[in-house]
Amino acid sequence: MPPAPQGALKTSALFRHIEHLQGDVPWGGFLDAGTGVNSALWSTGLATDRWCAVTGSAAHGDQVRERVGARLRAQDRLIVGNWTDGDLLAEEGFDTVLADYLVGAVEGFSPYFQPHLFARLRPLVKRRLYVIGLDPYVTGEAPTEAARAVRDIGRLRDAVLLLAGETPYREFPAEWVVSSLRASGYRVLSARRFGNRYRAAWVNGQLDMAARRLAKLPDSSLAAAMGLWVETMRGRSLDLCLRHGGLAHGHDYVIAAEASA
Repeated sequence: MPPAPQGALKTSALFRHIEHLQGDVPWGGFLDAGTGVNSALWSTGLATDRWCAVTGSAAHGDQVRERVGARLRAQDRLIVGNWTDGDLLAEEGFDTVLADYLVGAVEGFSPYFQPHLFARLRPLVKRRLYVIGLDPYVTGEAPTEAARAVRDIGRLRDAVLLLAGETPYREFPAEWVVSSLRASGYRVLSARRFGNRYRAAWVNGQLDMAARRLAKLPDSSLAAAMGLWVETMRGRSLDLCLRHGGLAHGHDYVIAAEASA
């Protein structure tokens, strides 16, 4: 259950920014610390010496492996593990480490571990860490009709997930990430936000995610009522997408840091 699935154009923009920040510096050994299909497809296309990826879900790992396919070389690895495990990749180091929406995703596997995440990754970072994240959008003010639609879709999705016994992802703002990186022994080199515009595919993806969980709700009448609200929200939001060319609200961010001496 991704925190905010990115469209191909937006994801490419974030990765292109990382490539710009990297410049002519070799990627070297590369760790995708919270891999997904998008990050795996991008990073396995780079000129790395070796590639390693970690996911907390075996099923997700199978999906990544299927999509990456023949790109995997003899020296590459895809590992199912949890960063709360102190033995995971112990004694190893990587020139480049990517944390692609990992801060939010941690909540689904190790709730409340976020304050320890960057310190946990610190021994693995030999040169550069790139963090891609999403500013929280299910809380706070929503100044426009489109913004309210994005916020309310997120709230509805998370409410259904909680009632179905699952743990939604929890996003942290860029300022928190910068502060946590500095406290964990990194020097922050760059931080940039990218405005979000959510399309129909995002609306349908988030609401379909909620709809699939309705059967797990303990009360059938509640599930039926929530199902009606899901479809009402879908109709309103898709209409807004059509009229406004998408739903403009919130930001993704890319933060680059290096391990301090």
